[in-house]
Amino acid sequence: MTKHGLPAGTRMGTVALGVPSLQESLAFYQGVLGLTLKEPSERRADLSSGGLNLVTLLHEPASRPAPPGVTGLYHMAMRLPDRPALAQVLRRLMAREVPLQGAADHGVSEALYLADPNGFGLELYVDRPEANWPREDGRLQMVTERLDLRELYESGHGEGDGLAQGTRMGHVHLHVRNLLEAERFYCDVLGFEVMQRYGSSASFVSAGGYHHHVGLNTWAGEGAPPPPAGSAGLRWLTVGVADPETRQDVAKRLQAAGCLAKTDEAVLETLDPSGNSVHVEVIREASV
Repeated sequence: MTKHGLPAGTRMGTVALGVPSLQESLAFYQGVLGLTLKEPSERRADLSSGGLNLVTLLHEPASRPAPPGVTGLYHMAMRLPDRPALAQVLRRLMAREVPLQGAADHGVSEALYLADPNGFGLELYVDRPEANWPREDGRLQMVTERLDLRELYESGHGEGDGLAQGTRMGHVHLHVRNLLEAERFYCDVLGFEVMQRYGSSASFVSAGGYHHHVGLNTWAGEGAPPPPAGSAGLRWLTVGVADPETRQDVAKRLQAAGCLAKTDEAVLETLDPSGNSVHVEVIREASV
């Protein structure tokens, strides 16, 4: 647990996206990735894995792509349960000629990077055992090294029917306007702790010693504004806590920090200093 109270059971939950074409997005998230569609409507589609919602698509037909140089989603990252599951996804993506934007061995994980039909960043990854995570003087030292895609491809069998049971939203990486300001909110107020900084432009924060639940960067530019009204993109990210008491502790810290928030029996809603919407809700499942 951090000194501010987010326990090891904290993890990421649903990421909600406003999209101009629900059907086009569903063709990717349901048809290509293999997420399960739950009770769709004309305005909303909830997509799950193993009964837990990972992505919510909100149909906003008048929305348009956000311009560069704004805050918002850099990528969302789905954590698969094991390496064979990641190899299976790679095989399916290649069979369907879905282009990758990159692949990397981060020391803590192996990751594939791509974009959905709206250009929203998506990472699919598998963790290495925590005992093997690279450290220097006791501090986490994530790296970005070449991932052997051929070896990963050949380690798999078939393409599978979808994302493997146990797939979860592992982390969410955000564009923010100022790194220190964002760290103060996510650490001093929400209760994460800094695990690693990447120079002066990126920071990785987590609860319970995980490598990161939230990534923060200023790669869109220092002082970047929020997306213009009517832009497609991130509508909210979810921080899942294990019990109502932890959520109430977060609410008290938000109030003490003067952060506007609203709450009901299920969800605590607030905005980070860059305008990214954060939901805190109870998700009763063991953490990573």
